[in-house]
This record gives sequence, C-alpha cells and structure tokens, in this order.
Amino acid sequence: MKKLINDPQDVVEETLQGFAAAHADLVEVSLDPAFVRRAGGAVAGKVGLVSGGGSGHEPLHAGFVGRGMLDAAVPGAVFTSPTPDQVAPAFEAADSGAGVLAIVKNYTGDVLNFETAVELAEAEDRRVLSVVVNDDVAVEDSLYTAGRRGVAGTLAVEKIAGAAAERGDDLDAVADVARRVVANVRSMGVALSACTVPHVGRPSFDLADDEIEIGIGIHGEPGRHKVPMASADEITDQLLAPVVEDLSLADGEDVLLFVNGIGGTPLSELYVVYRRARSVLEAQGVRVTRSLVGSYVTSLEMQGASVTVLRLDPELTTLWDAPVHTAALRW
Repeated sequence: MKKLINDPQDVVEETLQGFAAAHADLVEVSLDPAFVRRAGGAVAGKVGLVSGGGSGHEPLHAGFVGRGMLDAAVPGAVFTSPTPDQVAPAFEAADSGAGVLAIVKNYTGDVLNFETAVELAEAEDRRVLSVVVNDDVAVEDSLYTAGRRGVAGTLAVEKIAGAAAERGDDLDAVADVARRVVANVRSMGVALSACTVPHVGRPSFDLADDEIEIGIGIHGEPGRHKVPMASADEITDQLLAPVVEDLSLADGEDVLLFVNGIGGTPLSELYVVYRRARSVLEAQGVRVTRSLVGSYVTSLEMQGASVTVLRLDPELTTLWDAPVHTAALRW
C-alpha cells in the first residue's frame, strides 16, 4: 500500500485539519466530535442542511459546505458511518431556528445513526426532517443497504435543496424539493480497479486485469456483474441504459447529465464517457440542458466512473443554476 498518509488511524483527523486550514474562509472544523460547519455559523432565518457519511468519498460531503449547499457535514471513519454523537452537534451548529434538513445516503449505518441523532435533536425541541437518497439503479438490498444505495445523485440533492434553503424556503418546502430530486435522479457506476482502505491495507475486492465490475457501489460493494473490459462507448451504454429505463425518460424532456469520477480516473476519460452518454440521450430525443463532469463522489483511488441523470423542470433548473460557493463546487 502506497499512500500519502502517516498513521492510518489519523487519516480523517489530519484530512480535516488540512481542509480547515485550506478553506478557512468557507468552513470551520470541530475535531471532537468531528464535523464541518459553515464559516460564521448558522445563517439567521435559513433552514440548515446537514449531510454526512463515511470518509473516503471526498469532496463529498465536507467539500459541499458553504453558501448555496450544506451548512454542516459529518465525516465518519473511512467507509464507516458517523456516530449519532457526531451528527447531533452538527444539527445544532446548522440550526438558526428555522429547522434542519438531514440529507442521508441510503446505507443502513447512515440511516440508523442519523435517525438516532434526529431523536436526540427532537428531545431538545429542535425540528429536523430527513430525506434519504437512493439513486443507484444497479442493485437492491446490497451488503450495506435495504433498498437502493445513495451515490453520486446525492450531489444534486444537496445542491438543489441548498439553493431552496438559501432563497428562504421553509423547512417543509426544502424537504419537498429534496424529495423531488430524489424521485427524479438515477445513477450507475463501473469499477476498473479496487481501492485500498488505509486501515485495512489491501484492495477491497479483486478484479482480473481484463475484467470490470458494472454497478459497483461507492464502498466497493458488488454490482450487477463482472464483465470483460470493453471500449468506453460500450461501457457507457451499459451504465446509461438502466438509468434511462428506470427514469422512463420521454422525448423532449430536459435533463442534467453528470459524469462522476470515482477517484482514480483522469478527467480526459470522463469526457469520453460524457461524449457518448450525451450522444445517446440526444439520439433518444432527451435534451441535455445542464452538465457536470468531474470527480465529486469518490471511492478513494478506485478507477471508474458513474453516470447520473436528473430529470429537470423549470424550478429545478433555476435552483441548480443558483449561486454556490463551496470548496468543491462554485459558480
């Protein structure tokens, strides 16, 4: 294992220390318990947005703390859910009195620990609602989940709900917007190689040199099937087809196309995937009106990519376009 780390047990804390120093204009970091909050604290009168999950998926979630997205993010150990005693203080830090929305990826540990934290917050008369993201069309009931996993579509939920909160929507309205995104976003990924969790010290799964895994999870969970390595266009078609089918996209609909790198894939290759995915969508009469390409929801150094499609309407498009200023996403 070759990694730019010191002690494997210190990776998350030292990452947070570096992140805090590099982005002091955007974030403040608590180390005990560990969470990241928006610089300057909760914004008066604004609904607070909190998300989190295991580390190793950077820039998700801490990289999305800032204006127009999250008010706090809670990192667990690598590929391990944060604990309720981390999440509850993050709720407090994000709450200006207008309530808090928790955006939770559908992994059993995340769901259970965020639910417990919500109960702790409610015991202190804090109002918290939760929205669970389950955009992965690859598998149902994986090693980590009951139902579909939450993957790269989480970014769209955080961005669009964040914009709704920033414009002054109340808690119920922000939660409704988030649920609308969840209902209209789907993703599927492929792994070309495994990643190595620092404290484990060996690859998380095995793939032959001429083999890829279609439908891989962001923790390295098995996907739909292992298949021989193929061309970029052939792989992209295998990722996009079930996404389009699951969304039941119709001729003339507008979408956001998001091609996400899983950690070890060059941007040049992601644009090759984007090129093919956009071509296929447009051939089916689907209009790609918004795009995002880059490594935003990763799995350490895993080679691979995911394709995410979000059905857009005028309001969701406006919220996607709204200003955002975070360490990892800004316009």
